[in-house]
Amino acid sequence: MPELVRLDVDAGIATITLDSPVNRNAISAALVEQLTGHLGTVRQDASVRAVVLTHTGGTFCAGADLSEAGKSRPEVMIDLMRTILELPKPVIGRVDGHVRAGGFGFLGACDLVAAGASSTFALTEARIGVAPSMISLTVLPRLRSRAASRYFLTGEKFDAAVAQDIGLITTAASDTTELDEAVADWCSNLRKGSPQGLAASKALTTAQMLRDFDRDAERLASESAVLFASDEARQGMTAFLTRQPPPWAVS
Repeated sequence: MPELVRLDVDAGIATITLDSPVNRNAISAALVEQLTGHLGTVRQDASVRAVVLTHTGGTFCAGADLSEAGKSRPEVMIDLMRTILELPKPVIGRVDGHVRAGGFGFLGACDLVAAGASSTFALTEARIGVAPSMISLTVLPRLRSRAASRYFLTGEKFDAAVAQDIGLITTAASDTTELDEAVADWCSNLRKGSPQGLAASKALTTAQMLRDFDRDAERLASESAVLFASDEARQGMTAFLTRQPPPWAVS
């Protein structure tokens, strides 16, 4: 199996890199398996104080791998988001590229997120006949209500400054240097925390999200499966993959 996710540990910081630029780091079964495995390794490593989740290529994550539509199990993505949320070590998202659809689920689960000037964001599920059902578990708690309504429905693209304003990310950086400095500063501060102190402090900030997550996860996974199996979604995904307008698009 090709290596789609890399893990490096240095000076108390574990860097997990999504490294499948050929398909824009799409959420495939293999990527999920490898990312989950690395998170498990980090969890057991007492030397690690924090995790940086980042990427290669111009896209952080393009969402679900549509070539695997119908084969993937919704609960796998849900388990992965929960693993990030409940990891007893802070997780920093470092984004310097595009984030689409399911990639939002990863960012919502991170404790801190910094994004560079080349970053763009769009929740495009409605355009292919589905909805951001599962990722709403981690995304909706982060967003302002009006912003959630706008971007869940319109699918329009927005930049890092807007992402910071609506609560999706923590910091919008003006360039890559500023992005790396922000992440480095956070890592420097997190290295000063004790394992117990960091775990307990993180648990306070994620407790309500985890309660809501566990209440709604099964229902949303079922909803997502029904949507993806629908005729409308099949038409939408085919249109997307062939770069054609879907049949419902009105010009």
